[in-house]
Amino acid sequence: MAYVLGFFAADGCITVHANGGEYIDFHISDGELLYKIRNTMDSDHHIKERRWKKNESILYRMQIGSKEICNDLRCLGFREGKTNHMPFPNIPLEHAGDFIRGYFDGDGHVWTGAIHKKRKTQLEVIQTKFSSCSHDFLEGLQTYLRENYGAGGSILKRKKKNVYVLQYSINDSLLLYDLMYGNLQTDLFLERKKKVFDKFIKKRKKIDNAAVV
Repeated sequence: MAYVLGFFAADGCITVHANGGEYIDFHISDGELLYKIRNTMDSDHHIKERRWKKNESILYRMQIGSKEICNDLRCLGFREGKTNHMPFPNIPLEHAGDFIRGYFDGDGHVWTGAIHKKRKTQLEVIQTKFSSCSHDFLEGLQTYLRENYGAGGSILKRKKKNVYVLQYSINDSLLLYDLMYGNLQTDLFLERKKKVFDKFIKKRKKIDNAAVV
C-alpha cells in the first residue's frame, strides 16, 4: 500500500461533495497501472475512460467513496486541495522504496543522454526528477533521502509555472534505482520508466568492462 500512497501523493486527490460524501480520486494516463492499483486496494470500483480532446490520450479515472480512507489520509497530512501545500508524510524505511517509486511513477521523470557533445569524448548521463507544486513536499523528500540514504539533489522552480523540481544526477539516480527497484516483489511499477534506468546501467557496465580490458 505504500506504493499506492506515493502514487496518490502525485496523482490523487480528496474530494468532498455537497451531500457530505467523501472520495479519493486517481487520474492517470496508464490504464494498466490503475487496474493494478485497484487490485492492490482490493477494490472493484469502476474505472472510467475519458478523452478530453480528439487528439489527446485517454485519461483513466477511479473514484472510491470512503470517509475512513479520507480520514486516514488526513492523519498523514493530506487535505483537499493538497496541490500547493502538501507535507511529506512519515514513511517507515521498510516502505521507502515502494512509496518513492509510487510518487515517481506519478510525478517523476528519468532522462539519459550525452553531454559535452563538442568534445572528443562525450559523457553519458542520467537524471532523475520529481515534480510537485508543493515546495514543502519536495523539501521533505529531499531531506528524507539525504538523511537516510545520503542522496543530495537540488530543488529548482520551473520558469512561468508554479512547479518545483527535485533533481538528481548520475550517482544519486543509481542510488534511487536501487531503492525503488532493487528488491521488487510486486508488479506495481511503470515498465517504461524502469527500462530507461536498465538501459543506462547496461550501457554503463559495458563501457566499464571495455575500459578494464
